[in-house]
Amino acid sequence: MKTIKTIYGENVFNDRVMKERLPKNVYQSLRNTILTGEDLDKDIADTVANAMKDWSVEKGATHFAHWFQPMTGTTAAKHESFLSPQSDQSAIFDFSGKNLIKGEPDASSFPSGGLRDTFEARGYTSWDPTSPAFVQGETLFIPSVFYSYTGNVLDKKVPLLRSEKLVSEAGLRIMRLFGDQTIKTVRPTMGVEQEYFLIDKAVYDQRKDLVICGRTLFGAPAPKGQEFGDHYFSVIDERVDAFMSDLDWTLWSLGVPSKVKHSEVAPRQFEVVPIYNSTNVANDQNQLLMASLRSLAPKHGLACLLHEKPFYGVNGSGKHINWSLGTDTGINLFVPGETAEENARFLLFICAMIHAVDEYPELMRLVVGSAGNDHRLGGHEAPPAILSIFLGEELFAILEGIERGGHYENVDKGFMELGVNTLPSLPKDISDRNRTSPFAYTGDKFEFRMCGSKASVAGPVIALNTAMAQVLNAYADELEGEEDFFKALSKLLAKEIKNHKRIIFNGNNYAKEWEEEAEKRGLPNLSVSVDAFRLYNSQKNIDIFVNNGIYTKEEVNSRMEIHLMDYSRTINIEARTMLEMTHKTIIPAVVNYSEDLLRTLSKKRKFADLKLNTYTEEKLLETVSTLLGKLYQSVEVLEKNLELAYRTPSPLERAESYYHGVASEMVTMRQLLDQLEVHIPEDLWEIPSYTKLLLEY
Repeated sequence: MKTIKTIYGENVFNDRVMKERLPKNVYQSLRNTILTGEDLDKDIADTVANAMKDWSVEKGATHFAHWFQPMTGTTAAKHESFLSPQSDQSAIFDFSGKNLIKGEPDASSFPSGGLRDTFEARGYTSWDPTSPAFVQGETLFIPSVFYSYTGNVLDKKVPLLRSEKLVSEAGLRIMRLFGDQTIKTVRPTMGVEQEYFLIDKAVYDQRKDLVICGRTLFGAPAPKGQEFGDHYFSVIDERVDAFMSDLDWTLWSLGVPSKVKHSEVAPRQFEVVPIYNSTNVANDQNQLLMASLRSLAPKHGLACLLHEKPFYGVNGSGKHINWSLGTDTGINLFVPGETAEENARFLLFICAMIHAVDEYPELMRLVVGSAGNDHRLGGHEAPPAILSIFLGEELFAILEGIERGGHYENVDKGFMELGVNTLPSLPKDISDRNRTSPFAYTGDKFEFRMCGSKASVAGPVIALNTAMAQVLNAYADELEGEEDFFKALSKLLAKEIKNHKRIIFNGNNYAKEWEEEAEKRGLPNLSVSVDAFRLYNSQKNIDIFVNNGIYTKEEVNSRMEIHLMDYSRTINIEARTMLEMTHKTIIPAVVNYSEDLLRTLSKKRKFADLKLNTYTEEKLLETVSTLLGKLYQSVEVLEKNLELAYRTPSPLERAESYYHGVASEMVTMRQLLDQLEVHIPEDLWEIPSYTKLLLEY
């Protein structure tokens, strides 16, 4: 019988396996690389490769693959057999250190944003030893980075690893200022809350828009949605429960610490939450999680939807990034301490986060931008597109007290005198939760709630790591060499709070009043992703990446181009799908229904003497005929705008054309289609309704 103890991590070449199978000196060398970022000793590569091969073959592996993350937002792998033919016409399984360290997939077919021409096909993958290899099916997967022949970075992992190193070094500078000489590393960590929908696979297959686009392009609202709030944490039905159990055991076998599962706010919406890990490993594990969701659902007769907004009128799906900083000695730097010195350190890191978000709100917005996420952010539902930070009333009061250089008033404790080197003990649970905030302090971490459910978390985390490192290094530059450290720290914190408290908002982020207040504070409100993408190549956003060695200027520009291309292509595909469904399914259904009504009218009128009432048929015919006419006019406009957008040469202008000309007309078409659905009989309207998708299974 399988148990957590026997299955957890059984398919992972983890620390326990390495310790068992590697010579002590090899294990220690590899461990130092993983923990401290020391350069890998290539002399040990053959030994590690052989151990990895033997272990994976025992698990049933026949192939190996460098598993990497190109700028598609998903993963890729080139599978190669361990098979090595021998001169005597026999064959053995062989895997060398060279095979482990480096691979060579075709780089020409992956997005490069202009870094590579199609004919420049050579690209390389290199083993990332900080993320453990794993076995799935018959393949040993080796987490790897991906780069071009000329050295340009073609993936999301290299800049993520660079940003981890950057913020670790910056954090270490700060810890040394507080006199801590024992820690070796400061590590950014995260736990990722993954939301998703599950619907019946047979019904899913009948919706071309879901199959092609991942979301419904139209659909009249079901009689009941989420009005009663009865779905959140509700009872999970047997089929979904069986799927979730299968998911848990699969993830556990891969060492993914899946901890929480529950029903979400919308019908057929759910969430799974692994506990935290390093940002690099957690990013890899989130990719494994999404792949597992997609692959396991059909085995249970279900389809998993990871789109940010698969259904209009109910909550969409996000991916909340719970981000923190910790040391190798177990200190969470976002948790208040037991001493005045520990609390002073806590406040420094809190202020650094406030500064980072206030300094780079446009950057934080654009790294979560996409055509899909535009249906969630900015005026549609949580969270809004305006960046702000929730701290809670008590922590904010403490910061304001420090700014004034005096005291703060606590409801229970009265007045507390404040001096950074004499701070009183702070409560551990120092804030409430604010589900409307896009960036909320939750007691031991910050929860960044703007990322879309199907997106890679690498981009947002790279921005977080880099911005935080930038601020911490600036703090270290200012504080290093000061004779009275705590006096200088008090002065620094007071200045930081004064300069950046505009970003702090503890109220209702959904309220119209907050939009008005945010504008007064000078906070950007970039509700549309293309407006945010325009700021990708602002000098400030280029400098933070280039000056910190995360990207070259060319690589920054390439990311912008890829974002714009993805945005345009997404809307193009959605529009073409909508047109195809309208032409081939909807219009024929409406015409057929109109003919049925006309036949009924004709028959009734043959019996004039009976004075049969024809009001219903006449009104229905008038309604559907009028709607059909408006629909076809909208079709013509959409086709015209689609052609114009497609032919727009500039990537930015093309994306703007797709948003303003194509996506906007799709909204008009959707309204007409939804009105028609209400009037057309189910036997003629062949596309499954929202009722069937969300309420019947």
